[in-house]
Amino acid sequence: MIPEIDPVFDVDSEFNYEDESSLTYHMKLDKDRVIGSTDEIEAMKQAIYKIIFTERYEYIIYSWDYGIELKDLFGMPQSYVRAELPRRFNEALLQDERIISISDFTMKFEKRGNVSVYFIAHTIFGDVETGRDVRI
Repeated sequence: MIPEIDPVFDVDSEFNYEDESSLTYHMKLDKDRVIGSTDEIEAMKQAIYKIIFTERYEYIIYSWDYGIELKDLFGMPQSYVRAELPRRFNEALLQDERIISISDFTMKFEKRGNVSVYFIAHTIFGDVETGRDVRI
C-alpha cells in the first residue's frame, strides 16, 4: 500500500519559488561614493569587481566562499602563476550563481611582478568584459 499525500498538507504547493532581484546600491568607483541603486548587468559588473578585488579569508564580514586568493602568488614563478590564475578566477567567480561561465581568459606579463588579467564573464544578464592587475 502506497501512502497518498493529503492536499491540505502538501508542502510544495504552499511555497512560491522566485529568483531574488539583483537590485543593489550603485558604487561610483571613480568618485568613491555610493549613490542610488543599480540592477542586472550593472549590478553584475559591480559584483564581479568586488569579488576579484577582495582577498579571500582576509575580512571576517565575508564568508570563506567570497573573494579570490591571490596573496600567496607573490614571488611564485611565472609558469606556476600562468597555470594557477585561470583556476582561481573561475573558482572565485563561479561561487555567484548568476555567473554561468568565464571565457577568453588572457594574461599579459607586462612588467616584472605584474600580470594584467582579462576575461569575459557570461552571466544570466549578459556578458561582462573585465579584468585586473595582479602583483606577483
